[in-house]
Amino acid sequence: SFPMFDKQRLTMGEFIIANQNSFQYTSGELSRLLNGIRLAAKVVNHEVNKAGLVDITGAAGDTNIQGEDQQKLDVLANEKFIETLKNREIVCGIASEEEDDFITINSFDKQHQNKYVVLIDPLDGSSNIDVNVSVGTIFSIYRRVTPVGTPVTLEDFLQPGKNQIAAGYIIYGTSTMYVYTT
Repeated sequence: SFPMFDKQRLTMGEFIIANQNSFQYTSGELSRLLNGIRLAAKVVNHEVNKAGLVDITGAAGDTNIQGEDQQKLDVLANEKFIETLKNREIVCGIASEEEDDFITINSFDKQHQNKYVVLIDPLDGSSNIDVNVSVGTIFSIYRRVTPVGTPVTLEDFLQPGKNQIAAGYIIYGTSTMYVYTT
């Protein structure tokens, strides 16, 4: 059902863009958001792959909201995903396992125009990195339920699964796999 695969190989970014028109009411925002996650994942994958060669393994000294010891790679992955998603002008809030509370993100025009919230575990399984077990990122995307023009609230994050716009996971390693559904 995808004749374009018979003729050429597509990058993930090209695939996302090529298929965004398959969805009614598409504006390209979700495509840009998925590509933003892809970009952050590339950076995190690079760090994960060199973890044994440089001093970025082991505990960072803090605990996350779940009471787990944060690993250095947890902190790095969290920073990379937050930085990348903030700069996309799409996300109005991020709930990360590595943060005590959700992060409110205002649009560049300071009018709270962004429409999506992302819930994420930036580096799931990071305590296993020292023993060479797979690690990855888990994410879920929702459209905000509070009115555009207002700051994001807890209500935007606590939505039923049936309201999910997209969700997925990324497994890091010598071959990185990004799986998502919309």
